[in-house]
Amino acid sequence: MCLLAFDWQPGTPTPLRLIGNRDEFYARPTKPLHHWPDVALLGGRDEQAGGTWLAANARGVVATLTNVRDPRLETPAGAPSRGELVCQALTCADLPRWLDELVDNANHYAGFNLLVATPEKMWHLHRGYERVALTEVAPGVHGLSNADLDTPWPKVEALCGAVRQQDTSGFPGQALTAIQDDRQAREAMLPDTGVGLELERSLSAAFIRGQRYGTRATTWLTLDADRRVAITEQRFGINGRFSGSTTSQIG
Repeated sequence: MCLLAFDWQPGTPTPLRLIGNRDEFYARPTKPLHHWPDVALLGGRDEQAGGTWLAANARGVVATLTNVRDPRLETPAGAPSRGELVCQALTCADLPRWLDELVDNANHYAGFNLLVATPEKMWHLHRGYERVALTEVAPGVHGLSNADLDTPWPKVEALCGAVRQQDTSGFPGQALTAIQDDRQAREAMLPDTGVGLELERSLSAAFIRGQRYGTRATTWLTLDADRRVAITEQRFGINGRFSGSTTSQIG
């Protein structure tokens, strides 16, 4: 994912509501949301590297990932695909232990944010330039793009605001409108992530329309206290042209 927001409320009937956009090159081969035939996961799949950006398993565990965009952050030679981390989180035998071990190995990967949630706990692992840190996420509404959790980029703040205002019974509602907003931020509000002003401006929109690169999918999910996960994925092609929708559940 490249932009997401979520309402984390452990101890309630629906501990997690999450919505996100995946931005990617249109030419990168991708399978839409589906039940994987080789492992018991529900999610889209990157056919180039084999991983995924968001998925869930039948035990009520949800995992998703964003890249970190920072000009100071070097990608190690031969770094494995970060999409593998989502699959590993959902198939490991001991999730807390796996996360602790990943802290020690996170620098083998390019920069990333990994979110993993069960109905009881949610973790955030950040691998950035200044630190590698694993934390438990506090209850409430949070947002994430290509920096650390809750970094106040304009599109992150706008999406979080929509999630806060949303009646939970009508989710995604206003959040869906906000995450598919293609307006770009004013120049004075743009972050500097080392990609140049023109690209920074393009990437500031929640929903990116382009000829080669753009928002490929909007996905939202709910995780309930009984460990059921319901996911809807809307897909888009060049210039944001709608190309299909899938809803499924697991657990």
